[in-house]
Amino acid sequence: MNEKNLNDYYNKFNEEKRLKTRHGRVEYIVTMKYIDEILKNYKKPKILDIGAGCGAYSIPLSEYYDVTALELVKHNLKVIEKNSQNIKLIHGNATNLNMLEDNSFDVILIFGPMYHLISTEEKLKCLNEAKRVLKKNGTILISYIMNDYAIIRHGFKDKHILEEINKIDDSFHIISKEDDLYSYVRLNDIDKLNKLANLRRIKIISQDSVSNYMREYINKLNDDEFELFIKFQLSICERYEMLGLSTHVLDILKED
Repeated sequence: MNEKNLNDYYNKFNEEKRLKTRHGRVEYIVTMKYIDEILKNYKKPKILDIGAGCGAYSIPLSEYYDVTALELVKHNLKVIEKNSQNIKLIHGNATNLNMLEDNSFDVILIFGPMYHLISTEEKLKCLNEAKRVLKKNGTILISYIMNDYAIIRHGFKDKHILEEINKIDDSFHIISKEDDLYSYVRLNDIDKLNKLANLRRIKIISQDSVSNYMREYINKLNDDEFELFIKFQLSICERYEMLGLSTHVLDILKED
């Protein structure tokens, strides 16, 4: 991961607005539902949000829970600080949590880092650090960006496939390099990573399914139609056949 490139990107990209668009709300609402389900299993849970962005999840969760947010991009931390006084803020890298003690958190969210950590070694560092600070019987929730969504949307729909062909292998898996901003995965990549990290899956869900493919239409739905689309998404999000083509998936895990 190139920290300078990442900081430059998020200093320009409006992360605050991403989950506030109608199609972005699909991802947010579905994810929050599953976070809430996990939190019900704990009495006074302590939450760590690794790669908290602008606090899309940390801020609402901090109204009811003890939340610590770690974020690499200083601009994003300032946004969280402006919008909430209840969150313990840490400027740091997801691969090094040496400022945090072992066995400190019941629930750990890793929603940004796996988008941007490129190598397996970096990803494992992140997961091993998360495991270290996780309490016994704690839960880790990890979000990934899926490979085939990027091929279909960015490659074919947006007509970049020919100019990007050298970044794709024969199976149409995107080959991310150290200076690239994003890492794109398939389900077998996630499974291999979990095995290396000794993490056991509770469930894996599609956070947004087809909503990013048809964002132009989702954004035009009226309130009643959008409510029905959310019900539809919640009804299919645990179906295994929906996972690979989703934009994002959420892996819910415990230490094995």
